[in-house]
Amino acid sequence: MSEVKIEPFPVSIPERDLTDLRERLDRVRLPEAETVPDGAQGIGLSRLRSLLDAWRQHDWRALEKRWNAIPHYRTRLDGLGIAFWWVRSPEPDAFPLVLTHGWPGSVLEFEDIIGPLTDPVAHGGSAEDAFDVVVPALPGFGFSARPQEPGWKPGRTARAWADLMTRLGYGRFGAHGGDWGALVSTELARLAPERVAALHLTMPFASPLPEDVATADETEKGMLARRERFMLTGSTHVRVQSVLPQTLGYSLLDSPAGLAAWLSEALVAFSDTRPEAGGGVSVAQQLDDIALYWFTRTGASAARWYWEAARGTPRDAETQNALTVTVPTAFTLFPAEPFPVSRRWAARRYHNLISWNEMEYGGHFAGWEQPGVLVSELRNAFRQVRDH
Repeated sequence: MSEVKIEPFPVSIPERDLTDLRERLDRVRLPEAETVPDGAQGIGLSRLRSLLDAWRQHDWRALEKRWNAIPHYRTRLDGLGIAFWWVRSPEPDAFPLVLTHGWPGSVLEFEDIIGPLTDPVAHGGSAEDAFDVVVPALPGFGFSARPQEPGWKPGRTARAWADLMTRLGYGRFGAHGGDWGALVSTELARLAPERVAALHLTMPFASPLPEDVATADETEKGMLARRERFMLTGSTHVRVQSVLPQTLGYSLLDSPAGLAAWLSEALVAFSDTRPEAGGGVSVAQQLDDIALYWFTRTGASAARWYWEAARGTPRDAETQNALTVTVPTAFTLFPAEPFPVSRRWAARRYHNLISWNEMEYGGHFAGWEQPGVLVSELRNAFRQVRDH
């Protein structure tokens, strides 16, 4: 594949890989049950057994059929093969939008919003809100190639996304992301502000300064407490994958039970599991995602993203906030987000806030948990910059 060639490709996992998975699931070896009932030791044995039982019934071929119904392509960007969905709207004035996922998610987070975004009329919306949608898989995730050398940090990925949009014929476009996708999108807006018409994020990358902590109101104090709890008990995946992704990766590649436990732990912990919120990321959505990681053998390469980012992303608030974003930025905040940010903290880094909307339901995975809300928020966010 040449550096500039864009080619479609079929998704078709060899049958021997499906057979191998079935055999591994049949002979899976699990530990004894946890010794506490509150989840303090991680995903419980009963829950994992139920998840593995459901995986035995999972229809990968049905997911392949859905995938192959979405226009998907490969190209080489900065020497690496990148896979992406590219769905053009039937509306002639559609606005280009690049959507970027994070971990432990995948492009599948956006599967249910592609139709309403690209063809709003068919989904009860207005033609003026139509988008051409581009959904690339991060390096080392899904059907994108696994990097063979260090250096694929958020900034490099953002530059690759800018090159991708150029290659697809888009000079000016919007960007959206959550989790690592929010950081890549932030970097894209920072590095190419003349091209990013607006930015929409569900997870601000901004931290409070000491003076913010000292002057925090009651709401911000609650956020600080949640952030502290997350760093103490919820950020194990960050610490392990930032330091020992290769060691962890052997288990993620060799054991379907290990992969399912590692991904499902975060998929549930970071979503809004309240019944009135829809229950969070469903078992079916989890299994589609877990199976994608399994069949593409990307457990280790996705984990390595944290190792790369830890060496290319400033952690201290002062340095982080100095990397300012000037393009119009809209935020949609969901209550189960494990690492909350206040508007005051975010405004120090994102200098042109055009909206800040706090939702009643939802968590870290908006495209899976609250797809209708996300579609509405994206339409509203980009409506005011389309013609500028």
